[in-house]
Amino acid sequence: MITIRLSQPADLPFLLEIWRGSVRATHDFLLPGDFEAIEKLVANDYLPAAPLHVAVDDADRLLAFMGLTDRNIDSLFIDPAKRGQGIGTLLVGHAREQGEGALTVDVNEQNAQAVGFYRHLGFVETGRSAQDGDGRPYPLLHMRLG
Repeated sequence: MITIRLSQPADLPFLLEIWRGSVRATHDFLLPGDFEAIEKLVANDYLPAAPLHVAVDDADRLLAFMGLTDRNIDSLFIDPAKRGQGIGTLLVGHAREQGEGALTVDVNEQNAQAVGFYRHLGFVETGRSAQDGDGRPYPLLHMRLG
């Protein structure tokens, strides 16, 4: 059975491995050098500080994580070996239960798998940015559910 809990400091190495594997599986559009630069920010700034919701199995092994700020999904990364098993849907459902109102998410436009996932769940596009939040040339789709 999969459960969701908040991340703990001891989870950090596993969270980073999930991030790495997931990005390698879905972000083939990253320019050379950008993966390493982004990884450094994720490892040193984002993962240690963000309140993350983690999906774990019965043995408390991490399967995926989601960052959630208010009603915005900041991040959602799934262990590539666990994709297609409903874990992402479970995490988005968990996000919906955390409050009232619409959920939002920004998705890399070039990440067709993620865009399709969010559309499948009923998210609709509300806008587009030509660059990511750090000014890199990776367009973002702004999406909303509910």
